[in-house]
Parts: sequence; C-alpha cells; structure tokens
Amino acid sequence: MAVVKKLAVAGTLESCDAMVTIGPADTLKITLESSVKEVFEENILVCIKSTLERLDVDKADVFIQDRGAFDCTLSARVETAVLRSCEESGEL
Repeated sequence: MAVVKKLAVAGTLESCDAMVTIGPADTLKITLESSVKEVFEENILVCIKSTLERLDVDKADVFIQDRGAFDCTLSARVETAVLRSCEESGEL
C-alpha cells in the first residue's frame, strides 16, 4: 500500500489541464472542482479512483481543479502527485 506522507501538487490551471493536490488523511476523500463537472463528473471520478486504486492508495485527501483535461492527463497528474507525496518515504 502506498502511504501519502506529505502534501504534493502536480499540474497547472491552464486550459485542458488539471491541478491535483494530495495530502495525508485517515480515509480517502476526493474533492472535485471542474468547469465541466455537470457533464463529466462521474467520468472524472472514475478516472481518479482507478488511478489511485492502481497505485494502491486508499488513504489521502485529494483535491482536483480540472480545466477540461483528458483522462490520460488526469491520470498522469494524479500519479505524479502520489509519487511526489510518497517520494521521501520510499513507498513507491
């Protein structure tokens, strides 16, 4: 299991990108802010949750500021934030 040890950020607030902030928590909490939330919220959350599951992260506070990013971008941003958060601990 990957342990989120510190606050980490990946991405930008540019159009077609997303900024993902992740930090330690006792449970998994995902907060989504998106310009396309009304239409794509379910798809975005599935992408984020599947990426976290693949990385074996089940405890984290995840905040996503989405600006219309594709799934591959969202997944890459989440993965990068997790890796940065776990970097010092050597968990991943």
